[in-house]
Amino acid sequence: MLVALNPLDPTSLLSAFGTLGVFLVLFAETGLLVGFFLPGDSLLFTAGLLCATGPHLSLPWVLVAAAAGALIGAQVGYHLGARGGRALLDRSQRPKLHEAVERAQHLFARYGHGKAIVLARFLPIVRTVLNPVAGVVGVPPRVFVRWQVLGGLLWTVGLTVAGYVLGSSIPNVDRYLLPVIVLIVVVSLVPVGLELVRARRAR
Repeated sequence: MLVALNPLDPTSLLSAFGTLGVFLVLFAETGLLVGFFLPGDSLLFTAGLLCATGPHLSLPWVLVAAAAGALIGAQVGYHLGARGGRALLDRSQRPKLHEAVERAQHLFARYGHGKAIVLARFLPIVRTVLNPVAGVVGVPPRVFVRWQVLGGLLWTVGLTVAGYVLGSSIPNVDRYLLPVIVLIVVVSLVPVGLELVRARRAR
C-alpha cells in the first residue's frame, strides 16, 4: 500500500528516500529559496536516531550525505545571490522569507560575516536566505567558504550525532519519535524567538 509523501514529516522523507533524502532536503533548504519550509533540524536528529534503532540507515553515510547537502547547497545559494542580486530575493511574495532576509542582514550587521554565517545554520528559514544574502552583500568567497563549512559541519554532525546518542542510550526511543520530533522543532525555534526579542528591544 502506497503512503502519500509528506515533505514536512522527517520519518516520511526518510522512509521514501533514505540517505538520499537527507542530501536532497538539506541541499534544497540551504541552497534554494523554495526549500525554506523543509524540516532540516528534525530530519537530521531523526536520521541519527534511526541509525541507532534500525538497520536501514548507516550513520557514516548519513553524515556524509548531510554534510554534502548542506555545504553544496550553501555554495549554490551564495552564487545565486551573487549573480542574481537582490532581485532573486525580492521576487518572492512570501512574507516569512522577507522577514528572514531582514534577520539575515541584522546578523551580518551585529556579528560580522563569520559568526553570522555559523549562527544562521541553527536558525530555521534564516539559513535558507542568508546564503544568497551573503552573495548579494558581497561577502568575499573565501570568507564565505571558510565559515559556511564550519557552520555546516557543526550543524549537520552535531544534530545527527545527538540523535544517534539518544537512540543508542534509551531503549525503544523510536516509540516516542513524534514527541521527540516536536521537541526538536520547538527547540530549533527558540533562537528565532530570542533574535526577534533582541531586535524589538534594539528598536
